[in-house]
Amino acid sequence: MTQQVTRRPRARRWVRRGLLAFAGVVTFLCVVLVVGAWTEDISIDDNTGSAAAEVVSINFARTLVLFYTPDGAEHIPQTGVLYPSGLRVGDVVQVEYSQNNPELVRVANRGAFVTLLPVGLTLVGVWAVVVPALWWLRRRM
Repeated sequence: MTQQVTRRPRARRWVRRGLLAFAGVVTFLCVVLVVGAWTEDISIDDNTGSAAAEVVSINFARTLVLFYTPDGAEHIPQTGVLYPSGLRVGDVVQVEYSQNNPELVRVANRGAFVTLLPVGLTLVGVWAVVVPALWWLRRRM
């Protein structure tokens, strides 16, 4: 009987730590995502080029666009275009790219601010589940 009594609080403690670790990792990843988007925008804004681009491929991981720089070079950035929501294959959209690195491309007039809503909702959702779960586990002790 004594062994079972000591196991329950220990198990709950590990569950609480696991929940906190999960929420902490998700929070860290969300912050890194926003910071990464901001730094890529800064890189594009430092030396911006603009072009009309055709959407050539869309899948879960990336949206590929084809555009030409003023020197006539064709570019299809393998990492895809930043902030592609709402695009369809065959669409022609205006894009902005870094003239120093034409692989870094975003849809014109979109920026890191676009990431704030989904990231914010993710954080609110995760913490809205974790905090009550932690409270419930703490009260059960």
